[in-house]
Amino acid sequence: MELNRFEKGLNKLAEVDGNAGEQVIAALDDIAPDLGKYIVEFAFGDIYCRETLDLKEREMITLASLLTLGGCEAQLNVHINGALNVGIAPEKIIEIFIQCIPYTGFPRVLNAVGVARKVFVDRNIRVAKINS
Repeated sequence: MELNRFEKGLNKLAEVDGNAGEQVIAALDDIAPDLGKYIVEFAFGDIYCRETLDLKEREMITLASLLTLGGCEAQLNVHINGALNVGIAPEKIIEIFIQCIPYTGFPRVLNAVGVARKVFVDRNIRVAKINS
């Protein structure tokens, strides 16, 4: 039996974000349950399930996009965790943010690095210093 969009999305959300993704959706139940449904069906059921990019590439793009938008620190927190969950090294996450400096500026990159620091501390991850 083929899974519907919502079922496919829930599976992909669990693969990327684990319990954190379910918590985000559950937090919307009392105020905007349809928003949670749209996130699961569209973002994870339709977009994340496409075959051309792998999950690492998708999370890298998502991190750069959220940083560029600014003001998305809560979503950055979720997706930094997701990036780590799909195997992106902490050093690569920081490098993704550094790559954004010429296009978005230091303030947004500093905000993203601050979120990453908190995630890394919470997950007891040490980051190797990156120098070039």
